[in-house]
This record gives sequence, C-alpha cells and structure tokens, in this order.
Amino acid sequence: MNLVFAFTLWAGTTGGVRLPGPQDPWFGRDKLLHFTASALIQSVAHSAFRWRGAPYERASWGAAAVTASAGIGKELWDRHRQRDFSLRDLTWDGIGGATAAVVIRQVDR
Repeated sequence: MNLVFAFTLWAGTTGGVRLPGPQDPWFGRDKLLHFTASALIQSVAHSAFRWRGAPYERASWGAAAVTASAGIGKELWDRHRQRDFSLRDLTWDGIGGATAAVVIRQVDR
C-alpha cells in the first residue's frame, strides 16, 4: 500500500488517475492497443535478451521490466500531456505482457 501511495505522489497522479466510468471503459480499441503493444514489446525484448545469450529466466525478467517500463512511461507521458493516467490501461499492459510471457514459455522449451 505504501508503495502505491509513494508511486502516485512521485508520478503526480493523485488528481489525474482515471476513475472507473464511461470515459475509461474496460474494453475498447485503446485497451486492445495496450494489450497488443505490451505483448509485442515483451516478445521482442525477450528475443533480444536471448539473442544476446541471456538464460531463459533472466530474459523473462528483463523483458518484463522493459514491458512494464514502457507501459508506465506511456501513462506518465499521458499525464504530462494533460491527459489522464489510466490504471485500466496499465492493467491491459500487464495482461498483454503476461500473455506473451506464457506463449514464449511454451515456445522456448
């Protein structure tokens, strides 16, 4: 809980986090784009780490860090541009990254 509070203070999002509602639905084109972009970033980052010789576990964690950084960075950019910081967008980023990680695990056996 303290980590979430500290992050919101650091990100300056206490007044700009989207509240659930019609302006930020759970499903829509934007959420599909977040899912797809995160899955793609996870896949490319994992492949790049493996290509550079990293073992599977290190490549997975590195790719997850890259994917999370991209998703959080996008929301911070939105906040900077006077748009809302969306926790639902971040949720779809996480789902996309996790889905790609599961698919990669099945392929990289």
